[in-house]
Amino acid sequence: MSAEFGIPRRDFLFRAAGGFLGTALGSLLAADGRLTAHPAAGALPARAKSVIFLFMCGGVSHIDTFDPKDNKWAGHLMDAIGFGDNLAEMKRPVIPCKRTFTRHGQSGIPVSDWFPHLGGVVDDLAIIRSMWCHETNHFPAVVECATGHRDRVVEHASLGSWVNYALGSENRNLPGFVNLGRPSSPVQLSGGYLGAAMAATPFQPGATPIPDLHPQKGTTAAERDRRMQSLETLNQEFRERYGTQSAIAGRVRSYELAARMQLTAPEAVEFNQEPESVTRLYGIGEKETDEFGRRLLLARRLVERGVRFIQVCHAGNGGNGGWDSHDDMEGHAPLCRQIDKPVAGLIRDLKQRGLLDNTLVVWTSEFGRTPWSQNTTGRDHNPRGFTSWMAGAGVRGGTIHGATDDFGYKAIVSPVYVNDLQSTIVERLGLDPHKMELTINGRPVRLIEEDSKPVRAILG
Repeated sequence: MSAEFGIPRRDFLFRAAGGFLGTALGSLLAADGRLTAHPAAGALPARAKSVIFLFMCGGVSHIDTFDPKDNKWAGHLMDAIGFGDNLAEMKRPVIPCKRTFTRHGQSGIPVSDWFPHLGGVVDDLAIIRSMWCHETNHFPAVVECATGHRDRVVEHASLGSWVNYALGSENRNLPGFVNLGRPSSPVQLSGGYLGAAMAATPFQPGATPIPDLHPQKGTTAAERDRRMQSLETLNQEFRERYGTQSAIAGRVRSYELAARMQLTAPEAVEFNQEPESVTRLYGIGEKETDEFGRRLLLARRLVERGVRFIQVCHAGNGGNGGWDSHDDMEGHAPLCRQIDKPVAGLIRDLKQRGLLDNTLVVWTSEFGRTPWSQNTTGRDHNPRGFTSWMAGAGVRGGTIHGATDDFGYKAIVSPVYVNDLQSTIVERLGLDPHKMELTINGRPVRLIEEDSKPVRAILG
């Protein structure tokens, strides 16, 4: 309850503006001690302070990367019903996997020759081979993966927005939810019914992390400090007068954060002080790995500065995504080279700094790919079985959870729905998955469905 307003926080957040009161005002009032914390926060012991969520846009083939199958079924015709836009009965041939799998580490987990560097850190990974979702096409599958929901009756918030809403940032000068790289869909950045203030803030490596954020040239630090103090005084008076007008209060908060980021964000993306040994870990300076390596090094620097949820997208093109390999599986090869060294470097860098103990790294895609072809050497969409993995924050490294069938078509051992993956993530952050709930116009909305649960077999 709010002592000043005398109404539950859930109702307060959604009473104005047609039921969508921006949470920016909620954040301002919470800072003034007027609102209690989110009911899910602090409900469980937190093993993670931050999440780095690596999303591969377009559907990675698990069969060719982390879930090896022998080729005894190559050429065999399989039933392929209900995929893509074609719901007709048909049979399609299983195509062989041309990859070589090598066992790595003490765990001996096999990893594709497309990922030699990730093979070197496999003892830190908990590989979930039994992921599944409902949707067979990219946009609805991305929505399902990002929000945990299939319906669009209400505008569901993304996972990062929920984490931002529940926990915020540990650094008042940086946002709680940052996105690096182009996503498959704006839904992956959306605050949905939580409001724009909870949405992702796009960052980019380089001198300008956020366009138009630099202070005016020639302005000294002392002048900026005086302006910030004046702004704070004016905003405090403004809050007292207009504190219950959500749109105005939200705009004030956005301007205040932008002003603070003028000083903080450029420093966060500055790599000049990083030793060459670190930039080499990420493949920075190498043609194929430089771009993604810079994103991941920036992600590590944001973790160090208290950003709660960093989403890093790869091969997003505003459409299906670069991993959508219908024509030829060799299209995966350059994408794997782009991410292999940087992702392995991120794991190693976090570990040597002691940050992997409280940072959860998640790698996933919206779905996997089928054992069969479409009369080509590529693979179709496969929501019935695919692979994700986690590392850090007490996750049991060097483990495999679940399995697909002999073809790699369907999750048959310990299936893990995308909502279960989200449940695992938020519980690592010390949040109770089943208290991630709000009421909008009398209707409860939640991040985690009631029958979903964390994947406890991979948690330490």
